[in-house]
Amino acid sequence: MSSSAQDPFYIVKEEIQDSIHALQGTFHQWEHTPVASGAQNRLTKEVLSNCESIEWQVDELEKAISVAARDPALYGIPKSELERRFQWTKSARTQVVNVKKAVTGTTSSTYGDMRQELMSLPSTRQQDILPTNYVTKENEDFISSESDRQLLLIRQQDEELDELSQSVQRIGNVGLTIHDELQAQEKLLEELGSEMDSTSNRLDFVQKKVAVVMKKASAKGQMMMILFLIVLFIVLFVLVFFT
Repeated sequence: MSSSAQDPFYIVKEEIQDSIHALQGTFHQWEHTPVASGAQNRLTKEVLSNCESIEWQVDELEKAISVAARDPALYGIPKSELERRFQWTKSARTQVVNVKKAVTGTTSSTYGDMRQELMSLPSTRQQDILPTNYVTKENEDFISSESDRQLLLIRQQDEELDELSQSVQRIGNVGLTIHDELQAQEKLLEELGSEMDSTSNRLDFVQKKVAVVMKKASAKGQMMMILFLIVLFIVLFVLVFFT
């Protein structure tokens, strides 16, 4: 971003310069319009009106420059830059005055002299050179501040990425821990299932043996056998579920 774009002087200067170029174009049409014709009268009024408007803008701009010239240090504008600005307003006013005199002149010799002076004035667009010390300093300060801001943003992004990386690692470690725990639980469930199958097979075997003994024993023997089996069942139950 150019520092001149931030200076109100250059903004107003650009507008005035555009108006001067438009005025020169209208003046060129006036030159090639038949004398004392209706078209020339219309162009004369238009040129004079534009001259008054531009002169007013130049006066206001010169007043602003004068205010800055009272305390250049306050506005950070070198004296050499102020002189260039005064010189530009003087040149712009001269161009406008010459056009006004040309359209209101009465003798051809006077008109020719003024036209030659008007056309010999260099275009202020070509003189619009801005490599002053204060502009350069503002450019350097702006670039430096932007560079510092970019470095700060990059540093903040690096810190956020580091924190994100650490969070992902923690989540990965938690996932591995859960996986190991699930595998251990699965192994315990398999062992419990094997023990249950073994116990079930033992109970089936005991029940078959009891059925055979019950058939062979008497009523009293059957009662004793039932008591024995009850005690045996209790013992087995305790062994299976409490040990």
